Amino acid sequence: MQLGNSLASARKKSGFSQEEVAERLGVSRQTISKWETSETLPDIRQSKQLAVLYHLTLDELIDFDLDQQEIEEAIDRISEEKQQRINWTNVWGKRYPVLTTYTETVAVDSYAAKLRALLDDLKGHYGYSDLDAMLVLKDILSHVWNTKG
Repeated sequence: MQLGNSLASARKKSGFSQEEVAERLGVSRQTISKWETSETLPDIRQSKQLAVLYHLTLDELIDFDLDQQEIEEAIDRISEEKQQRINWTNVWGKRYPVLTTYTETVAVDSYAAKLRALLDDLKGHYGYSDLDAMLVLKDILSHVWNTKG
């Protein structure tokens, strides 16, 4: 996403008009418009002021992704108790049907034993809890997937 789009999305998410942002930063509304269309860019001080105004870090402002922020906020709103009651396989299975059918064809016990050994190794070697070991293993799998070549 271009910086201009990030600035516009962050402003709208924060509920400000271009006029309000311009007034708070001591610039014209046209300046805000030019930033948001990537015609020009704010300087570093103005960028920091925007980040503070929108309650974001400078890095978050530069890479602002409204969809990601909305997903993160939705996850934060769901209590741990509710998360435990959600059948995540069924939820994700709506998007990825293989999640609801693979157990009919895959020798799950064979893979489960190998994965259990990896989890136990992570827990023993690094002292991770069950949950932390699972999250680390999931992240390693994601890394392997993303770097396949």
